[in-house]
Amino acid sequence: MGEIGTLIRHFALLSLLAFGGGNTVLPEMHRQAVEVSGWLTEQQFADLFAIAQAAPGPNILIVTLIGWQVAGLAGALAATAAICTPACTLTYIAANLWHRFRDRPWRRILQRGLAPVTVGIVAAGAWVVAETVDRSLVALALTLATAAVSLWTRLNPLWVLVAGGVLGAAGWV
Repeated sequence: MGEIGTLIRHFALLSLLAFGGGNTVLPEMHRQAVEVSGWLTEQQFADLFAIAQAAPGPNILIVTLIGWQVAGLAGALAATAAICTPACTLTYIAANLWHRFRDRPWRRILQRGLAPVTVGIVAAGAWVVAETVDRSLVALALTLATAAVSLWTRLNPLWVLVAGGVLGAAGWV
């Protein structure tokens, strides 16, 4: 099947599980890319995640970067198409059905039930990234501060990221 086939199969399946965005399937992306296939090291995965988050555009860009790392331009295109096509097709169909059943009570129940599931999956993705990059007490403190600012204040978390950049430039992280 080759590397491109493996990329397509893996990301097409993840595409159907990515409720709430690409970060919801980040732990499985990490497992496949680092632990199962050995395409990336822990540090490379963390670096690609940081680049994908810093770049303008959708947070799913990490898939394109993984594809590029594995098989160059062909891998990037294949991985991107694989993560986007199944989800877009399913979303189109589901949106039409969702609109048709807009007045049904089960629809509200389903919406309320999916919200905590999505939050939990996003938290699992954050945990995987934090485990990869928190190699010092300062890095761990910065991660915890970012989480606290995000959860309990209205302060933009980018200010904490700026503080992290300053600490990194100073050589403390």
